[in-house]
Amino acid sequence: MTKIEAFRALHRRKAPGDPLVLPGPWDAASARVFVEAGFPALATPSAGVAASLGYEDGQTPADEMFAAVARIVRAVDVPVSADIEGGYGIAPKELVDRLLETGAVGCNLEDSEDGTLKDPRAHADWLAEVRHAAADRLFVNARIDTFIRAHGGAGPKQAMEQAAERAIERAALYVAAGADCVYPIGAPTDVLPLLRSGIQGPINVHGTVTGGPSPAELGELGATRITFGPGLQRRAAEALREITAHLG
Repeated sequence: MTKIEAFRALHRRKAPGDPLVLPGPWDAASARVFVEAGFPALATPSAGVAASLGYEDGQTPADEMFAAVARIVRAVDVPVSADIEGGYGIAPKELVDRLLETGAVGCNLEDSEDGTLKDPRAHADWLAEVRHAAADRLFVNARIDTFIRAHGGAGPKQAMEQAAERAIERAALYVAAGADCVYPIGAPTDVLPLLRSGIQGPINVHGTVTGGPSPAELGELGATRITFGPGLQRRAAEALREITAHLG
C-alpha cells in the first residue's frame, strides 16, 4: 500500500468515537517525537512551521514552507499532509507538482485571503483545478473559514448558526469540486452535529491541547479527523519557557 492509499484508508472511521488524530509537527524533530508516540500520520500546521522559521503566521515564503515540509517528510516514514495556506498564488498544476516533490500526500487549503472569505464558487473552481492536476495523488482538505470570519450585527448564537449554514453550502461546493475532506475551522462543538448532518464525507475538526473535548468526544459529535493547528508548537514553547526559567 502506498502512503497516499494508507492516508486515505485512515479516514475511513471504524467508529464515531475513533477519529483520526493528526498531530502537527513544525520541524523534523517534533515529527519524529509524534511518530515514536505511535501516530500513524501527521499534518503540518502553517503557523507552527512559520514560528519555527522565524515568521509570523501567514508570512512564510512559499519556498521556505515547501522546504520545511520536505524536511519533515524525510524525517519520518508515515504519511504527511501539509498546510499550505491559500496556495501562495501558485497555479494549480505547479502547486501540485511542488507538493508532490516534498513527498507530502495531502494538503490543507484555505478559502479566505487577507481576512476576507473568497467567493465560494470561484474557490470551488480553483479546487477543481487542483484536484484535476493531482488526480488521486493528494488528499485535499478544504478549509472553510466562515466561523473565524463570522461577524456583523447578529448575536453570537445567530452568527454561529449563519456561519454553519454558510459552511454547509461551501462544503457542498468543495466536495463536488473534488475535496476529500472539509475543515470548518473554529466551529463550536455544539454545531458539530448540524455540520455532520449537512456535510458529505470526512470532516476535520480543531482539537485542543489542554482542556476541552477529547478527540473521542469530538468524534462522537461528528469529527472524522482531529488536527491541532499550532497548538502543540505553542505548548512546546511554553514548556521551554518553564525550563529556561530555572536555568539561571
